[in-house]
Amino acid sequence: MPPATDDDVPAAPDADGPPPTPAGATSGTESRGEVGATPGAESPAAAAAPSARPADDRAGEAVEPAGRDALTGSAARSWPELGETDAEAADDGTDTLVATAPHDDDRAESTHDRLLRRLLGDAALRLDSTRAARILGWALPLAVMVLGGIMRFLHLGTPHQLVFDETYYVKDAWSLLQNGYEANWDDNSNPQFEAGDPSGLRTDAEYVVHPLVGKWLIALGMHLGGGMESSTAWRLSAALFGTVAVLMVGRIARRLFASTAWGTVAALFFALDGQAIVMSRISLLDGFLMFFVLAAFGALVLDREQARRRLAARTAAWIDEGRDLGWGPGLGMRWWRVVAAVMLGLACGTKWSGIYFIAVLGLLTVAWDMAARRIVGVDLWAVAGAVKDGIVAGVVLVGGAFAVYLASWATWFTHPGAWGRQWAAENPGQGVQWLPESLRSLWKYHRDMWDFHTGLDTPHDYAAHPLGWIVQWRPTSFYYPSSISGLSGQEALDACGSTSCSQPIVALGNPLLWWAAAAAILVAAVWLVRYRDWRAAAVLSGIAAGWLPWFQYPHRTIFTFYSVVFVPWIAMTLAYVLSLIVGPPELDARGRRKAIIAVSAVVALIVAAGFYFYPVWSGWVISYDQWHSRMWLRSWI
Repeated sequence: MPPATDDDVPAAPDADGPPPTPAGATSGTESRGEVGATPGAESPAAAAAPSARPADDRAGEAVEPAGRDALTGSAARSWPELGETDAEAADDGTDTLVATAPHDDDRAESTHDRLLRRLLGDAALRLDSTRAARILGWALPLAVMVLGGIMRFLHLGTPHQLVFDETYYVKDAWSLLQNGYEANWDDNSNPQFEAGDPSGLRTDAEYVVHPLVGKWLIALGMHLGGGMESSTAWRLSAALFGTVAVLMVGRIARRLFASTAWGTVAALFFALDGQAIVMSRISLLDGFLMFFVLAAFGALVLDREQARRRLAARTAAWIDEGRDLGWGPGLGMRWWRVVAAVMLGLACGTKWSGIYFIAVLGLLTVAWDMAARRIVGVDLWAVAGAVKDGIVAGVVLVGGAFAVYLASWATWFTHPGAWGRQWAAENPGQGVQWLPESLRSLWKYHRDMWDFHTGLDTPHDYAAHPLGWIVQWRPTSFYYPSSISGLSGQEALDACGSTSCSQPIVALGNPLLWWAAAAAILVAAVWLVRYRDWRAAAVLSGIAAGWLPWFQYPHRTIFTFYSVVFVPWIAMTLAYVLSLIVGPPELDARGRRKAIIAVSAVVALIVAAGFYFYPVWSGWVISYDQWHSRMWLRSWI
């Protein structure tokens, strides 16, 4: 891992307040060198303040920002917005602020540039400032994506058997290609299907309890990759989406941390995680769900930057014209939010648990808008953010996602033979009468699906309470065929070089990654509460949306592999906390060198664990002893 620079790491703020102001710094918080944080704690016009306060004057006491009134004529803000960095919140009177004499460069800086610097931070503005930085910003995540792709595509067709719930989703996908809807199959039709014989498919509709998007994507892969005869084709779409997700994690984390190095580390963690690998090599729905919610999150991160650039430009124009800010300017059409809405609609069209991401990410993006308005000097920033940004965000995200979700049922609407399609016609006078027949039938179908999901309590050997997911306490064994484990004598020696063989596929996360991330989540939560760092809120958001809702269903039959949906945020959370440990270059060189060595060792161990566990993630035929040596906990067996 390359040594961190001031562009690579967020600073670790002093627990007792801002660090001492070094010579030449314009404020106590500006010297922290935080990635993605605002570089100065004073208001945009603070450089023009007529006087400077000595660094030792009224030490530890909150100081009203001198330039705030000079810029807007407004009173100082009373409290910081959740999810900001400490630097962003420093001018609200709640954090110690030490003013110093402005530099000549600061005096020459335009209102727009100063606002932009405070809204985005120096590191974010420098991120793509050179051609070399832009090239490296793509090259490193792409290199990690290639590694992740190899681990996902290598012998993708092994085993040539329907694994776990592939018996539902892969066969449903083929039925969609043939009938346009999910139809029933003859009993015990798996061997026929695996042999490329479609004769077991019937025309009577099958009752299924998940929407269509993920199954249509599996069908697309089968159509392009060789049809039902090819087990590689069964899994082609899952592997492709899982591979592209590696690149997405790298690019999104790079934007979050304003650092190519730490974005690459996050991508590497994701590329070498067992849950992410297994769910890219088996055609279930959860990998597609993960992809869509990650894409929505990335779109909102880009929207945050674009909106702040607009806010800086429009607010600067108002200030330079001498206009009162009031609630601040409008920000116009925000297309990245529309993209996020489409992705969230596709997520819900894959599995309903995508709806939790609509709620969490919607609140997160509005909180970012509120914080931005507070930073530029809007007095009633919370109200302004809620009215001018929040209402529109709700309409776009919720309304847009709902429209996309409804559209994802298009083939159900157009095929009279689909399950429940004729319910309203067959049951006049029942259901929601003001709806058209087609929507009334869909509503009834959704009620039945809801009853199934909330009432599912069938015992299963690998059912797992969500509390254990975060440490991968009870992973799901997808595949362990007796045809291999039952070999003996020369057959076993020929198969695996031992007297006893195994061919496992275990949906087990990289244990070192998950165990370290479990601790990192606590650190990030403290950083969010103590320092209001927006990056902490961002990396925790997906974990909150993908994990916490499952605690309300402890009676349900649920599995650890559902956690794949928040693996990207697990990777980003650990990368974020490791960057805090390394700290900024201003730290003692010897101590920072030790931190870099320690963090590099952690990264190396996680990478090594990824390669070590790969055989049990990918269905290799190995000896029983090799399998057993990787089952570190009894609960993994």
